[in-house]
Amino acid sequence: MKMIPVIMAGGSGTRLWPLSRAMFPKQFLNVASDQSMLQETVSRTKNWSVDETMFLCNEDHRFLVAEQLRAMNENSARIILEPAGRNTAPAIALAALDIVEKHGDSLMMVMAADHIIENQPAFDVAVEQAKALATNDKLVTFGIVPTAPETGYGYIKRGNAINENGYDVEAFVEKPDLPTAEDYLASKDYYWNSGMFMFKASLYLSELAKFSPEILTACKAAYAQSASDLDFVRAGKEEFLASPDDSIDYAIMEKTALAAVVPMDAGWSDVGSWSALWDVDTKCENGNATNGDVILTGTKNSLVHATSRLVTTVGIEDTVIVETKDAVMVAHKDKVQDVKAIVNELKSRDRNEVAHHREVYRPWGKYDSIDNGERYQVKRITVKPGAKLSVQMHHHRAEHWIVVSGTAKVTNGDKDILLTENQSTYIPVGVIHALENPGKVDLELIEVQSGSYLGEDDIVRFEDRYGRVQG
Repeated sequence: MKMIPVIMAGGSGTRLWPLSRAMFPKQFLNVASDQSMLQETVSRTKNWSVDETMFLCNEDHRFLVAEQLRAMNENSARIILEPAGRNTAPAIALAALDIVEKHGDSLMMVMAADHIIENQPAFDVAVEQAKALATNDKLVTFGIVPTAPETGYGYIKRGNAINENGYDVEAFVEKPDLPTAEDYLASKDYYWNSGMFMFKASLYLSELAKFSPEILTACKAAYAQSASDLDFVRAGKEEFLASPDDSIDYAIMEKTALAAVVPMDAGWSDVGSWSALWDVDTKCENGNATNGDVILTGTKNSLVHATSRLVTTVGIEDTVIVETKDAVMVAHKDKVQDVKAIVNELKSRDRNEVAHHREVYRPWGKYDSIDNGERYQVKRITVKPGAKLSVQMHHHRAEHWIVVSGTAKVTNGDKDILLTENQSTYIPVGVIHALENPGKVDLELIEVQSGSYLGEDDIVRFEDRYGRVQG
């Protein structure tokens, strides 16, 4: 039976702040290798016989997903956009409806885009074992063989053996306290809940109809209103918003009589905190995991991540230090779960560092806000070959563009001009303009904005190839 990988690429990853932000969360970060976690997840499917890979993501992250797939020459992807976050049960329902519509019926291998699997052969074995159960009408979840009495995960208690590789699920258990987790570990009957699943698309929908019909009704209506937009499939927003917010565990897995668990011991981690990343990262003889320009003296069992400058430490232990262009976070390794409290405080102060990095990715490339002050802002803009920014104007700011490298095709009022290295143009307030890279290499330019208001919402778009013009 055909199998479709379904990769869930939503989520904000707040516990890995400041590297992970709402608009650039952890699944898009290169934290464990030279590929992002999403790209690693895609690579994990390469040993399988797969005709198409499906991605579920939200509107804000759609171009990040598409760009990371393009960078790895992944051309068999189908990207379904969730109009709003409604948890995993409705998102998987959209995928199941699409699979039944496009493929008749298939097995769905549901994975999160932000997990690490260190042992690919062991993972592949578990997937094959799950196939045998899923083909015979089981809703299969993957239980991680626990290595410690972890209190940060939910657990799955296995029941009777179905075959030599799988068990009925006796119970799903919430995150335990430490004594309970120690009992779970000693019993060998409990597994960490990985959040990965395999089942027939049709079976998922039939069980959803039985246990959470209101979710299925809303998702069917949303899928019926779906429309293609560039490389994306966008579900109907109003219809999807009518769905309850519920996880697959609560909506189906805890209620169905068809749940099965396949144990998996494959070096799995959901990288749910900086200490979890330290656990799986390569460490020196002093137990330190480092990334970037880092010099350590008298430092032990620490994680130091430098993004944009030199970071040095002297005489520290069990510490996490993460530096980005606009923020530095320092925490004791045992307290990194409390990073969420910092994120909540930033939200309460309406700080931009919650959502955006200083360097912001756009469908056409990226920009880096390298300086700003009263009535001015300076950005370094990178435009990908063949990409074009929207035709737009501003009510409150003028702009001066200086080309650093590459070639820029500029619309400035009623004139179209080509600019190359060291050439520039000035765009007055209220003038309609556009920027395009007609060349084969990246276009790099410096933009100097000046005016009474410099916010990103002072953009009136007239044309946009990325669907950002409001009707």
